Amino acid sequence: MSTDPVVIKKYPNRRLYDTASSRYINLEDIAGFVREGRDVQVLDAQSGEDLTRVTLTQIIMEDARQQPTGMPVELLRQLIVSSDRMGREFIMWYLKSAYDAYQTVQSKLHTGLSDVQAVALSPLNVMKNFLHTQTAPSHPPEAQPDSGDELRQLRQRLADLEARVQQAKPARSASPVSRKAPAKKKAAKKRR
Repeated sequence: MSTDPVVIKKYPNRRLYDTASSRYINLEDIAGFVREGRDVQVLDAQSGEDLTRVTLTQIIMEDARQQPTGMPVELLRQLIVSSDRMGREFIMWYLKSAYDAYQTVQSKLHTGLSDVQAVALSPLNVMKNFLHTQTAPSHPPEAQPDSGDELRQLRQRLADLEARVQQAKPARSASPVSRKAPAKKKAAKKRR
């Protein structure tokens, strides 16, 4: 973010004047400045009153008019109902906290998904690391085994298990046959 705010003067005819570039602008231009991370300050041209909050709210309202995915109607009702200062401050704190949490999750997802090959070959390790960083951020992340080595180890384990199953099959099939044989001999003796 730049240290100097972009100062915009608002005239009685509702025109907005960017003092840095010496040109008239509109609300979309101000929204673009904010999205770029620039600090914007809107002042009344005659009185010098700070109109930044009102102007940013107007931008949000214009966006909500164009896109149906604005703030939920119930939240807007609660903002109107909570006319006392403490209620509004709490709602604003809550919204800021929720947005900060969203930004943190987005940042973690972005950094966690930067290694696409690791995600494709080992999604469980990504989740383990993500959960590990959430529960113990002061500890350094564990060394990741090479995905190829991990795959070879899993294949070897699978082959070992298949070999054990194959060895166990003949022993199991022999025992039931030997139990049935005496029963057949007894039946043959009864017929005689």
